[in-house]
Amino acid sequence: MYFQKVYANAGSMKAKLENISADQDSSFRILLTPKLNDLFYWHFHPEYEIVYVEAEQGFRHIGDHISKYEGSDLALIGSNIPHLNFDYGVKEVAETVVIQMKENFLGNDFFSLPEILPIKKLFDEAKSGLAFYGNTKKEAGERLKKLNTLPHFEQLISLIEIFYLLAGSNEVQHLNVRPIASASVLKKQQRIHKIYHYIESNYQNPIDVNDVAELCHLTTAAFCRYFKKSTHYTFTDFLNYFRINQSKKLLLQHKTITEACYESGFENISYFNKVFKKITGENPSAFKKKNVIE
Repeated sequence: MYFQKVYANAGSMKAKLENISADQDSSFRILLTPKLNDLFYWHFHPEYEIVYVEAEQGFRHIGDHISKYEGSDLALIGSNIPHLNFDYGVKEVAETVVIQMKENFLGNDFFSLPEILPIKKLFDEAKSGLAFYGNTKKEAGERLKKLNTLPHFEQLISLIEIFYLLAGSNEVQHLNVRPIASASVLKKQQRIHKIYHYIESNYQNPIDVNDVAELCHLTTAAFCRYFKKSTHYTFTDFLNYFRINQSKKLLLQHKTITEACYESGFENISYFNKVFKKITGENPSAFKKKNVIE
């Protein structure tokens, strides 16, 4: 019942802000095998998250990074990075351990201790997402699976030991993803916030840059200069990037290429294919073949 309440409205394309509380008498939260494999839960939260999942095959979708995994997967995700539940699309129940914690869950001075500097570096690198493989993944996964059986104090010590293991490992992939803008930069930039939400609400329909400029009470030329300075994208490039991200999510939900094209706001297949390949480096059919679990 708990998970039904938390995830009841999680089916839309917009990333959901998940509200998280630590477990009772604990500084972090443990979730075990939530059984969400039939739910596309695209979400983010201020807390850091370490995820270990065991399944015959599945896919990892963190920010703009999408890849398949086989057997198991282990990732450490920083604050406000949008991600998909790791068991989505898995045919059978996937054994999953999720640990969620605030960046300062051990106190503000914890990372200043000399013994903890490797873990501080790990958390800094996790701000753009990390995935682990090899013996590191196997050993950390086994420890994570036992975590819930321990008393609270031993849970904390074991979690710190897991982080220390990850911090010293070379079996790591840097995912180079970014936190969701609406949870950070856009809160400080009301105008960009307005633009972002306008795109979220209207991306499936034709969007005229002149209308967006008027929304911001700027001339079109002034708006284009402002937008490029604020985001480092032209408005057209940003809109295409946003729409391609939506199309990738649709393809992962077994939509056809034609459906993904038009439902993400593109007006013809040839332009959609061209933009998709420019942004992702492959065409939609290749992306779907590589990432969609039949």
